Amino acid sequence: MTKKQSYYMQTDLIFLFVLFVCVSLLAIYNAQQLEQYEGTNFVLRQILWFAVGACIVAAIQFLDLEQLYKASIYIYGASIFILVLLLISPESIARTINGAKSWFTLPGLSLQPAEFTKITTILYLSAVISRHKAKYEGSNLKTDTFLLVKLLVITAVPVFLILLQPDFGTAMVYLFIVGMMIILSGISWKIIMSLTVIISTVSAAVIGFIIKFPELAQDLIGIKQYQVNRILTWFDPTQQSSDATFHFDRAYLALGSGQLFGKGMGSLEVNYPEAHTDFIFSVIGESFGFIGSALVIFLYFMLLYKLVTLGLSIYKNSTFGSYFCFGFLSLLLIHVFQNIGMTLGIMPITGIPLLLISYGGSSILSTMLGLGIVYRVAVEYTIQNDYLFK
Repeated sequence: MTKKQSYYMQTDLIFLFVLFVCVSLLAIYNAQQLEQYEGTNFVLRQILWFAVGACIVAAIQFLDLEQLYKASIYIYGASIFILVLLLISPESIARTINGAKSWFTLPGLSLQPAEFTKITTILYLSAVISRHKAKYEGSNLKTDTFLLVKLLVITAVPVFLILLQPDFGTAMVYLFIVGMMIILSGISWKIIMSLTVIISTVSAAVIGFIIKFPELAQDLIGIKQYQVNRILTWFDPTQQSSDATFHFDRAYLALGSGQLFGKGMGSLEVNYPEAHTDFIFSVIGESFGFIGSALVIFLYFMLLYKLVTLGLSIYKNSTFGSYFCFGFLSLLLIHVFQNIGMTLGIMPITGIPLLLISYGGSSILSTMLGLGIVYRVAVEYTIQNDYLFK
């Protein structure tokens, strides 16, 4: 192996990826033992998605960060165009599923554009922050407000289009990402705290209104009955019907029944919907117990730690690469917290998958797209670090 080739062997990221693939395939294989999955082999499909995702990671290595930085606005614009195209497409290619028009449904293939737009939005947000910092060396109230407005507008466009689908869970992911990037961008804490107070007040008022007047909320806000039930169940499961709490009850039962060491492979006893996607963590808990669940959480911790250290290390050489790492970290963090949190009952139930583990083509491919850019950041940091100490 030549020295140039060694730059592309980021063994820590490769090792983490292989571990996630193994966990995902084992969990999905176990989920398939449930009656709802007879005749469908999701493991083979997941292997295919991971293989395509690995090719995406490899393809991204032919681009450098400067090229991605310059192309970020066009990539972002293309993803916004696809979201608009989704909304105006006929039902034949963009079928409404569970009340939301979120998928392109082609023969043998379904893709959710909003998953990919998460990555393109992070990419463009990173470029905007990097460009702003290069232009304004010293920050003040005026420049910080200008940056804040730009970040909010960039995020508001995909959020608005996703709310039209409607997909409130995915829209909330975007808001968390931009919130984290605003905090990390160096904007004055006075502005951030003022914005936090406003958002918290409005959010509390909206949630309180939904809880107090659920029927009126459906008419005024456009929220669906099942979404109202999820919020009410989150606040007080004991006051809801068994139908409203069914998903949570079954997933929670499966998770707890694994106890310390789990029931092992092929020994699932609790049947519940969407075990291979939304509630994959319950499958892990029932199969491998508290020990297995803790190891999976530790695996995510290691990936998040890698993103933090990489982002901090490359900051002096590439603020763009640094902020992309932080943005991707935010994406992983909210998905892991929300997905595991809803299984434990501390978060409302949404359709947000457990990234790199839940089954799903759009989820895997979009995450691998982001991971490919992170991998490129790691490669360029290794090259720069090697030249520095020559």
